[in-house]
Amino acid sequence: MKVVLVTGMSGSGKSVAIRALEDSGFYCVDNLPPSFIADVLKRLESEGIGQVAIAADARTGKDIVDVPELLLNLRKQGTDARPIFLDADDETLVTRYSESRRRHPMSARLGEQATVQECVDAERLALAPLKAISNSIDTSGLLPNTLRRWVLDTVEGQKARLTLVFETFGFKKGLPTDADLVFDVRCLSNPYYDKNLRPLTGKDAEVVAFIQADNRSHELVGDIEHYLRKWLPSYLDEHRSYVTVAIGCTGGQHRSVYVAETLARLFQSQPLADIESILLRHRSLG
Repeated sequence: MKVVLVTGMSGSGKSVAIRALEDSGFYCVDNLPPSFIADVLKRLESEGIGQVAIAADARTGKDIVDVPELLLNLRKQGTDARPIFLDADDETLVTRYSESRRRHPMSARLGEQATVQECVDAERLALAPLKAISNSIDTSGLLPNTLRRWVLDTVEGQKARLTLVFETFGFKKGLPTDADLVFDVRCLSNPYYDKNLRPLTGKDAEVVAFIQADNRSHELVGDIEHYLRKWLPSYLDEHRSYVTVAIGCTGGQHRSVYVAETLARLFQSQPLADIESILLRHRSLG
């Protein structure tokens, strides 16, 4: 059985993720208390259901802290259990709740006088252990279609020991909160200042040729590749299933895209034994 646990911050897009999984053929259960998860899965498996998505977050109460141990037990039993943690920066979360005019779930614990920011802070603290073992997706500034695609990309394919995610972003929009490692490639020559290259991306041949003409690009990519090949196996020692490597340039359109695409090809052509899945995410091209 494949089980996807959708969790994360309130207002981060969990309903979008659940609908995407439901449309993809998953049996979905929303707001299920963790103490019921094991029994519900047994019942669904007995009925021949092979793909289940469960949404569990701070709304379920204090027993959310039991979820990491629950996931570990499911994996020991042979279940392909994959937690996805949706997050966003505080400003985005506060804005989304202010615009919705809904009461934040944490206000039931903190009291009606608590501000939305105080609720966000309390929820982030409560969910920190769960985020640490999950594949985190920063939904700040993401369109719903992009989030749906990223969620489905995450759960598709065979069970992997370690999923390596290359994610590009623009520094002018801020660091993505889902990054485990961040590399800055703004030192490379910028195609943006060539008016013919400006509307293109790091996937286009003209931009690729421009960046490769800067000899530093080969050395930079090689250094990042060497670092990752040396240190990624250490993440497995911490029982991590996902590592997100964020590559940033000014706008997230040219240099970062080129470097991420190049690194992905290198690891696909010469894979590490511990990496069985590689994903590419381009925040500014979504």
